[in-house]
Amino acid sequence: RRIESIPPPSSSEPSKLRSLIYPLSATVAPDILRRLFPARTRRPAPIIPLTRLEMNLFRFCSGLKVLGYFVILLVITFVAVSYYAVVVNTWWPILIENNHKALSALACLIILVFHFLLIMLLWSYFTAVFTDPGSVPEHFSRELVVVGDSLEAGASTGQGALGYCPKCRNVKPPRCHHCSVCQRCVLKMDHHCVWIVNCVGARNYKFFLLFLLYTFLETLLDVVVLLPSFIEFFSQAIKHSSSPSQLASLVLAFVLNLAFVLSLLCFIVMHLSLLSSNTTSVEVHEKSGDVRWKYDLGKKKNFEQVFGKKKAFWLLPLYSKDDLHNITSLQGLEFPTRSDIDP
Repeated sequence: RRIESIPPPSSSEPSKLRSLIYPLSATVAPDILRRLFPARTRRPAPIIPLTRLEMNLFRFCSGLKVLGYFVILLVITFVAVSYYAVVVNTWWPILIENNHKALSALACLIILVFHFLLIMLLWSYFTAVFTDPGSVPEHFSRELVVVGDSLEAGASTGQGALGYCPKCRNVKPPRCHHCSVCQRCVLKMDHHCVWIVNCVGARNYKFFLLFLLYTFLETLLDVVVLLPSFIEFFSQAIKHSSSPSQLASLVLAFVLNLAFVLSLLCFIVMHLSLLSSNTTSVEVHEKSGDVRWKYDLGKKKNFEQVFGKKKAFWLLPLYSKDDLHNITSLQGLEFPTRSDIDP
């Protein structure tokens, strides 16, 4: 049977009727089919830049804060094991049970030195933990002119161009860097230390160095005084003359202290090199090999920029009021530079 299509309306019909009949008859069916059976289209795969293919590890840096609190417990545990092995298990029995005056005097001296270094270690450690390394103050503002990615000070500061942190959206003083763990800019940032759950910066760098020094001396003392007992460990283990807990604490303390001595020695040598040139771990990559570092004022002045000028406070995790008032670098906002190098 033949089905004739509906002819389009003539031009003589009213425009209103023509607009209703013809579009309705010609487009309703196809429109319904398109809605019932939509065409499947393949979307092209998005082009991902190469920079986004790399995993951004700094997103996980904030988790290091939680890890840091467990590290504090680890430090306390390490101190407790060393104390038990050196004092309780080894030298305290020699002090109270031995009849030889020389050996008893040696045991007394070792115990006194051990406690002195332990007190200085813990004092420096918790001072470094609880001291703010320094952050950009809210009132830190000057007349600035934006030049590229940096900001130049309209008022002369003698420090050259000031930086700008796009993450903090704030001006950065000289030698200031953003910490991905603390999520803020730290004054004269050296690095973020998991062991102290804090950044090492302008205001706690001295305390961190003293913590390294006293920890190295304490662990070195532990290795030396535990060495004779460690040598006797094998004979005692064969004869079963000592309890398993005493042998286990002795071996564990000796191995841990020896590992810390070797690792801290390398770390101290590195920071002494940085201290002598007035450089941080971050700034090592910013220095030019052929040009002398503009903050290098000489070994003596470089040392005073961190430890202060009062010799009585050099080995204490403290600063004198005069040093805090007169040495601007301890505040982390302004740093003296060499006169023969343009800032």
